[in-house]
Amino acid sequence: MNWFDGRLAAFDIETTGTDIENDRIVTAAVSIVGGGEGTVSRNWLVNPGVEIPAEATEVHNITNEMARRDGVATVEAVEEITSLLAGALEEETPVIAFNARFDLTILDREARRHGVLPLIDRVGGPDGLLVVDPYVVDRHYNKYRRGRKNLAILCEAFGVPLEGAHAADADALAAVRLAWRMASRNEELGQMELFELHEHQIHWAEEQARDLKEFFEKNGRNDHVEGAWPVVPFSPAVGYEDRLAA
Repeated sequence: MNWFDGRLAAFDIETTGTDIENDRIVTAAVSIVGGGEGTVSRNWLVNPGVEIPAEATEVHNITNEMARRDGVATVEAVEEITSLLAGALEEETPVIAFNARFDLTILDREARRHGVLPLIDRVGGPDGLLVVDPYVVDRHYNKYRRGRKNLAILCEAFGVPLEGAHAADADALAAVRLAWRMASRNEELGQMELFELHEHQIHWAEEQARDLKEFFEKNGRNDHVEGAWPVVPFSPAVGYEDRLAA
């Protein structure tokens, strides 16, 4: 059986912003689907413990009032999310996340911030991760497609429905459907072993970061472009204010 016809764990978060070191989870969703079994879905509304900026609310529609009134504590949500994903990975069920570097790094930092054992430590280190990222995959196989490559645009390109964009549950399911559609249309991608695909994406993400860095330099910019994938290694000694995820 091809990997995309097996069990898949869709994951997405919405946050207070785009700083992987300092921003916080506001909503999250995990849906374990496929493989001829029933769907297991969980959604979280989180009280992040900090103010949700107006510009973030404009994206995901979660206000400070909503988060304070109905949100669970971050430590509770992060423990549940991390435990659910770790359980999937122990069964060799891949985590499907669009721009996984962002979501999984935010989750990692929230775990460390709140004293929760991070996902990467629960699965025995980086070799225990098994991730499929439609964003990295598309940038490899369609590197010369012009324009932006966000979830909504790629869903449109591959004929994947996306209703309620920027709601974590909708984006998670769209990402897993997008991964399925990509793999079903690309024989090489679809026939890869999952562990091989994961390793390929590590190298593809590094290559994509180098290409973007070169592009910036040619245009007189000296932005840091993150190449680590799927989780940016934690280093409290490093300042991350200028990090830009490729």
